[in-house]
Amino acid sequence: MQPTQHTTLLIIGGGPGGYVAAIRAGQLGIPTVLIEGQSLGGTCLNVGCIPSKALIHVAEQFHTTQRYSSGTSPLGIKTQAPTLDIGQSVQWKNSIVDRLTSGVGALLKKNGVKVIHGWARILDGKAVEVDGQRIECEHLLLATGSQTVDLPILPIGGAIISSTEALQPTAIPKRLTVVGAGYIGLELGIAYRKLGAEVTVVEARDRILPTYDKDLTLPVAESLKALGITLYLEHSVEGFQASSKTLSMRDRMGQSQTLETDQVLVAVGRRPRTQGFNLEALALAMNGPAIRVDNRCHTSMRNVWAIGDLTGEPMLAHRAMAQGEMVAEIIAGQHREFSPTAIAAVCFTDPEIVVVGKTPVEAQEAGLDYISASFPFSANGRAMTLEAKTGFVRVVARRDNHLVVGWQAVGAGVSELSTAFAQSLEMGACLEDIAGTIHAHPTLGEAVQEAALRALGHALHL
Repeated sequence: MQPTQHTTLLIIGGGPGGYVAAIRAGQLGIPTVLIEGQSLGGTCLNVGCIPSKALIHVAEQFHTTQRYSSGTSPLGIKTQAPTLDIGQSVQWKNSIVDRLTSGVGALLKKNGVKVIHGWARILDGKAVEVDGQRIECEHLLLATGSQTVDLPILPIGGAIISSTEALQPTAIPKRLTVVGAGYIGLELGIAYRKLGAEVTVVEARDRILPTYDKDLTLPVAESLKALGITLYLEHSVEGFQASSKTLSMRDRMGQSQTLETDQVLVAVGRRPRTQGFNLEALALAMNGPAIRVDNRCHTSMRNVWAIGDLTGEPMLAHRAMAQGEMVAEIIAGQHREFSPTAIAAVCFTDPEIVVVGKTPVEAQEAGLDYISASFPFSANGRAMTLEAKTGFVRVVARRDNHLVVGWQAVGAGVSELSTAFAQSLEMGACLEDIAGTIHAHPTLGEAVQEAALRALGHALHL
């Protein structure tokens, strides 16, 4: 038996939350051990946020070049029909992942964090075993993230894939059926369509992206139609027959139907990763499938902390990072609590969607007397020059004092507006603050100022 190690902070999970907590703890002089069973960076860097955006970029570039070769672009650019070397595309994507994950390792080393590659098994709130070695700690931080939700009727394997396999293609299938019209399913479905696959999306609910309001999802629905993606709403999947390559499904009226498809991508959501490391030994209070934490990410057990997807929605890498940084500072003796005014949610579909703070519906449900106004990109000069006239920016503010309580946008590249949206809410900006700030011309960001001006009753360019 190896000798027992001792540390102040022991972190299980090296994803965005865990590695940021470790880096900050190292900066603060806290002896820290980080245990990771797979690659540093977690789902986000390895099989989620980063690789999916890389594949989306490949798909967009290939799709644009196809337009140039078909002569349908109004820009006057004409090319030969492009070809796709998906192996080289995946290699490029992997090079980005490798650079980022190796960078995380270097940062951990620089800040004195000891990284152990192995699978942790919790013994109690003060001790963990990994590869036969016992490690004792004063503080235990759980940052194990989330995993894809499986459908028993569609077990992953062969022609049935999850997002992990979809991000590592060896070939583009002729026909792909995506089960689930949430952000993961649509991001990957749109990418595969642009890469040349015939794509069908099957969704049990009555509309796509059900967590977003219909005004925001309408441009995405129109894009799906323009791309030739077939959509089956209010259809439940019943199984897949590998021999005949057919997916069976049933509509809300009980009518059965089959689809011929070469691959099935199951993308019905994610759930907290609570299995595989003996979490039950701690008997922590739970919120459904997630660990219950307070506004300092403290669990029901003293000096046991939990962050990120393990604590439930919203399952966002940037939320986990902020929580990890906070926990390290609390352990160092600082007074911190997790109380952001808003956390931006971004959907990288075509077009992109951003939601920060309250939507009009949420403001109404909260009993606020609010005003809301939007400004379309069809009236924005920069959007026109980018062939990106679809979508709008919308602001929600209190009627009495004009305090901004929410921003939403749908359009090309609007993910980059999320920072300005979040900052305005955190800093308590009013409509007059936004309207009175000189926005550079020509930029997409001018639509932010124009939305505020319109809410005040005097939009200049509409």
